[in-house]
Amino acid sequence: MRKLFNWPVFLALNLFLFFSLLATFTSCSAKKTSQVVVLGDTVSQLDKAILVIFQDKSNNYWFGSDGQGVYRYDGKTILHFTTKDGLCNNRIREIQEDKSGNLYFTTLDGISKFDGQRFITLVPTKNIFPTNEWKLQPDDLWFKGASGEGGVYRCDGKALHFLKFPKHYLEDEFYSKYPNIPYSPYDVYTIYKDRKGHIWFGTSNFGLCRFDGKALKWIYEKELTETPSGGSFGIRSILEDNNQKFWFCNTHYRYTIDPPATPAEYGNDKGKDLINYKREKGIEGLKTAAGEDLIYYMSIVEDNKQGLWMVTYDTGVWHYDGKNITHHPVKEGSKDITLFSIYKDRQGNLWLGTHLTGVYKFNGKTFEKFRP
Repeated sequence: MRKLFNWPVFLALNLFLFFSLLATFTSCSAKKTSQVVVLGDTVSQLDKAILVIFQDKSNNYWFGSDGQGVYRYDGKTILHFTTKDGLCNNRIREIQEDKSGNLYFTTLDGISKFDGQRFITLVPTKNIFPTNEWKLQPDDLWFKGASGEGGVYRCDGKALHFLKFPKHYLEDEFYSKYPNIPYSPYDVYTIYKDRKGHIWFGTSNFGLCRFDGKALKWIYEKELTETPSGGSFGIRSILEDNNQKFWFCNTHYRYTIDPPATPAEYGNDKGKDLINYKREKGIEGLKTAAGEDLIYYMSIVEDNKQGLWMVTYDTGVWHYDGKNITHHPVKEGSKDITLFSIYKDRQGNLWLGTHLTGVYKFNGKTFEKFRP
């Protein structure tokens, strides 16, 4: 007697295979679910090396560390996530959120996406498609490329695209001077979206690159890349203030981009690939405690009263209200601590990320250590 085909078993096996395969293919657009997070360990405190801070749409705070993964604080409980939970690397350099509430963590070993239940490592299309996809869409997310790659990543909701920068006019000169350099002069330190929706990239050695949806153009000034002592600082922060003036990681100058008068005072002497701009005086008379001009800062935000807050590496925080400059030292005991970033949350609170001393929060008068 011929054995009957077992349709329930067949269907169950096919459904299992379908969902197993589905779980192996990921994109940037998977929607966040409302299920409770089951990953992570509950801990009582944050790591000391917290470089970046981010507040998501649900008002949870995320703290990215320099070696111990990421922490989520909901106002009551701290959850700690590491590579054992699916992060691709424990050294976090940036945190972003898409319109669906998915979180993205730029690490030193790729980009991890968290959909509320699990971490997924995004695989860029550069291994699949040979062409670049330089496009500009409102909901795109942009990520720094790995050191030495010479490009950035764009997530369009469907895929993660690797985009290589076009050749900079100083490239041949740079590599002839530094033939065996272990990194790329195109390495990106910071990415910024301006009021027009244009994307800016601050590079290690080639200044600033702006993508307006049609073309990539550059601003390069020696003072924006090299310190007076001869070291390389690079473009570590970009801000367009409420007066539509741009600040590029130094206090000496501010910039008007594409001024109405043409040709511009600066910036149009190397051909069509440079941005027209006008350089103006920035903050004058600003001195450190040692009497030196304060030129470079690591990170900048603007508060609700149009004041600029600038974080230096080891000389604290400086606030500029358009007329006056106020210094806010940040110390542990009597020693100045080294700072990495400043973040303004949805309520206007200011937070500091540091290299070795945890997180600080502004209480209206000074920055004090944050203790959840």
